[in-house]
Amino acid sequence: MNSASIKLKNVDVVFPVYNASSLSLKNRTLSKITGGIIDRRHDGISLIKGLENIDLNICSGERVGLVGHNGAGKTTLLRILSGIFEPTSGKADIRGSCNSLINIGLGIDPEATGRENILLRGVMMGMKPSEIRRNIDDIIDFTGLGNFIDLPFRTYSTGMQMRLAFAVSTGIRPQVLIMDEWLSTGDEEFRERANQRISEVVNLSEILILASHSHDLLSSNCNRVIWLEHGKIRMDDKSEVVLKAYFGF
Repeated sequence: MNSASIKLKNVDVVFPVYNASSLSLKNRTLSKITGGIIDRRHDGISLIKGLENIDLNICSGERVGLVGHNGAGKTTLLRILSGIFEPTSGKADIRGSCNSLINIGLGIDPEATGRENILLRGVMMGMKPSEIRRNIDDIIDFTGLGNFIDLPFRTYSTGMQMRLAFAVSTGIRPQVLIMDEWLSTGDEEFRERANQRISEVVNLSEILILASHSHDLLSSNCNRVIWLEHGKIRMDDKSEVVLKAYFGF
């Protein structure tokens, strides 16, 4: 298996905003929290640059944190790295198996049983059927759902739904792990097991990308931090250097 790596070259992401020309307050707000409105077309569509000229090289062994105010481009960058978004321009080259924990409920069918949803979500995450079969007993055991695993997902409580989604999303060991904050769900006993499970997945991954507002979480888990501001990289350095500049202590 080849080592994981991430290379972004001159990556821009531009979003169309429909009918924004008539929404002056929306325009002002978007200009403040993003790179701003870069074009107003005659058909009433404004174009917002979510990321601008992003150059990144991330190698196996790196644990990279992302910081920045809300709207700075963190989630957009995570979605580029996850393959959810394609760059409007530039190139994104992601090598290695990738698992994104940005939206752990993605691909869940409320009418299907818990067992069926493990298969659906697993395939959506790129798992092979043989791999799902090898891991399904462990995933079911981790959920603690017992006989509920063969009932429709829609009959589950919110806590049970989160347990299932979390268990299947962390049931594989990717080379590149992408996270937005630290997942925490369920009762205290399950949270302890969930945190242990996340730690195991993180330790076995070659590359970790973690977006967070927590100084302690970033400093204890990342050796490099990237500071995004208005869709651009403001700072990219060792975690202690960037965190001191960003948090001001």
